[in-house]
Amino acid sequence: MHCGEDDCWIIVGNYVYDVTKFVDLHPGGPEILLEFAGGDATDAFESVGHSMCARMMLTKFKIGSLPEDERPDFVQAEYITHAKISLPMAH
Repeated sequence: MHCGEDDCWIIVGNYVYDVTKFVDLHPGGPEILLEFAGGDATDAFESVGHSMCARMMLTKFKIGSLPEDERPDFVQAEYITHAKISLPMAH
């Protein structure tokens, strides 16, 4: 279901994206999107280090979100990279 070149949906984070029109335009080639078609591409998307431009482009394809009970338990990388760490000062 939604796992082919003519009907390609992926999950990134807690959202569902219909990337069918982008499959042949993906800079890494269609194979990478088709590998995750119909499934969760979160780890692959985050591990590549996509630019802010790529992240904005992805939002154009958002068609919905996962129901609460189907959401994976993970901390998104974007929250980690923007976190501030405070350490106690040494005396």
